[in-house]
Amino acid sequence: MSLSERDLRVIWHPYTQMQTAQPPIGIVRGEGTCVFDEDGKSYIDAVSSWWVNIHGHSHPYIAQKVAEQLLKLEHVIFAGFTHPGAVELAERLLAILPDDQKKAFYSDNGSTAIEVAIKMCLQYWHNQGQQRTKILAFKNAYHGDTFGAMSVSGRSAFTAAFDSLLFEVEFIDLPNDDNIENLKSKISDIKSQLACFIFEPLVQGSAGMIMYEARHLEALMAHCKSEGVLLIDDEVFTGFGRTGKPFACNHVQTQPDIMCFSKGLTGGTMAFGLTTCTQYIYDAFLSDDKMKTLFHGHSYTANPVACAASLASLDLFLDPATQQSIDRIVARHRAFTEKIKGHQRIANYRQTGTILALEWQTGGNTSYFSGLRDKLYHFFLDKGIILRPLGNIVYILPPYCITDTELDYIYSAIEEALDTI
Repeated sequence: MSLSERDLRVIWHPYTQMQTAQPPIGIVRGEGTCVFDEDGKSYIDAVSSWWVNIHGHSHPYIAQKVAEQLLKLEHVIFAGFTHPGAVELAERLLAILPDDQKKAFYSDNGSTAIEVAIKMCLQYWHNQGQQRTKILAFKNAYHGDTFGAMSVSGRSAFTAAFDSLLFEVEFIDLPNDDNIENLKSKISDIKSQLACFIFEPLVQGSAGMIMYEARHLEALMAHCKSEGVLLIDDEVFTGFGRTGKPFACNHVQTQPDIMCFSKGLTGGTMAFGLTTCTQYIYDAFLSDDKMKTLFHGHSYTANPVACAASLASLDLFLDPATQQSIDRIVARHRAFTEKIKGHQRIANYRQTGTILALEWQTGGNTSYFSGLRDKLYHFFLDKGIILRPLGNIVYILPPYCITDTELDYIYSAIEEALDTI
């Protein structure tokens, strides 16, 4: 019995619960940009396995550091105890974040990093005797699949079964030249009720790689700061070089109160979450009154093995060669869009850093559930490329180790798809 057949007997996969869903592909090995199935076929992982892998699969340096850590300490309770990896990772990450980020809170994935941030903001005001319970977020946002994260995400088919259970959120349009003043005015009108503004900086990933300008984000952030509204910067997707700079917040001047990380944090090695905050957020919980404690924790908080993977990934990320690779990918994406711009099948294209998105001309149906999405997905799979279209949006988000030859192969496949699908 094949791996795929065994899988179907026992596993419930995300986003595939349909009678017509095809069996999953059994992957048994990864190396560099590629993964290999049980029959030996290779696939270029052009989406970094849901955006997590930044240095390539089974990177030997990360593997070595993880193996060394397993022989020292696999895990220890992180309530009343600490360990070297957790301290070093917090010190090193805070050193490259905006200067006002002073404290790190560990969790175990992107959604929980968001949950921690939301709870920090809501309880920050509660601890000061102010009932600010509304949250401001962008329409079409995606911040995770747990209930708090779903609540601050846009309502869609993915939340429909739970909409009546999600808490109230003030959703606003992405900012642009035409609406920025109206958005600022709305924030001013409800500022006394707002606990925070949470946002995906520059790129709304799951919404279809929707992009907006840094200057407009800066205007909103600065206005929120002036009105006393806390800022949560969700860098789960955009962090660690995806936007061309180390973090998306490096594109603006105003800095957030809280930042959230996961995905690329461990280089894609394992699940891990981290939420950082300013000193004054932390101080709002520092009290002799136990009821002002942030009552949040996970069994695997600050797992030493995940810390080791993150430290190794950070070593690689801070190597100048990585930024050179990021710059190379950015330039290659730009050259490709110049080559294909004007193609009749492209309704729109956009790029921020290493993220390139192409919007297929459909004549109407752009749904995630459209037949076009499935045609494109299987077309690329047949060519040994993992690209998971978001409806009619095909995007490339590769590990930084991807070669020019591999990029050229992906670009050529996209050109063929444009001419045949």
